[in-house]
Amino acid sequence: MQLSSLVARLPYPSKAVQRALAIAAIVTQGGIGVTGSVVRVTGSGLGCPTWPQCFEGSMFPVSHPEYETLTQWIEFGNRLLTGVVGIVAALCVLAAWRIQLDHPERKRLVKLAWTMPGGVVAQAVIGGMTVLTGLLWWTVAIHFLASTVLVWLATLLLHAFNEGDERPRWRVAESGKALLVTLVAAMAGVLVAGTTVTGAGPHGGDPDTPRLQAPIETLTFVHGSLLAVYLIVLAVLGLQWLRAGAPKQLWRRYTVVWVVALAQGALGSVQYALGVPEALVSFHVLGSAAVIVTTAALWCAARDRGPVTSLSPAPAEAAPAGSR
Repeated sequence: MQLSSLVARLPYPSKAVQRALAIAAIVTQGGIGVTGSVVRVTGSGLGCPTWPQCFEGSMFPVSHPEYETLTQWIEFGNRLLTGVVGIVAALCVLAAWRIQLDHPERKRLVKLAWTMPGGVVAQAVIGGMTVLTGLLWWTVAIHFLASTVLVWLATLLLHAFNEGDERPRWRVAESGKALLVTLVAAMAGVLVAGTTVTGAGPHGGDPDTPRLQAPIETLTFVHGSLLAVYLIVLAVLGLQWLRAGAPKQLWRRYTVVWVVALAQGALGSVQYALGVPEALVSFHVLGSAAVIVTTAALWCAARDRGPVTSLSPAPAEAAPAGSR
């Protein structure tokens, strides 16, 4: 109750603030995955060999004959970004909490907001496990996949700020709903398969850490095949919507998904053909975040949760006592 009283003293977040915080959550959750890839491709994963400290007795990089200064600061910078992600996550919770004080029905919004700091804590634990195990490929994969889930949830949070909390009503036929579920499942498969390709390749973790012992050609084929499945499902979904007459909002987002997915597929092909150059790895990770965001946006657009009720504070006489 005391905390609620303190939160109630905060200014009511405007529509612009709500949107900015949710977008910041998407950018930071996706950005930590991109900077993590920079850590991998530069071999900086053990630049700070301990966790949570960088070195025993020091939270910061120190001069050390066995560790290059640059790799230390790349890894340390990635850890610092976690703090930025945490701040944005905390602000999202405060904004959602402040909204719920005036609009008690906004429970789903608050729950989604809490997944942001919850994810930061989970990622910190996974990151510590990754360092302490010497950057084993599967721990690096889990670290990345956790980020993909948080990017998806951050996108849902962005939409939650601008929609109601009614039971979702699908704007598409039951078959369209099934295709959307299949599309999301295919995307998840592409992401998981991508981590196995990375785990078997040159950027799976520390250079001295054992790689996934599987033919990279086979893993790449599986990864590419799952992307083909994703695109086929997307095409079938478009044909179904064309026959059913889907709303314009769905078509706009559907088109964006196609553009992003094709660009990501082309980038992956170029990356493989050129022998997986370091710079393209990070761009590919950025592209995966874009695919997640656009697919999540399409998912949200296909459902109607009713009108948003919380873009402005409740009238003083209607607001709960704790929010005055």
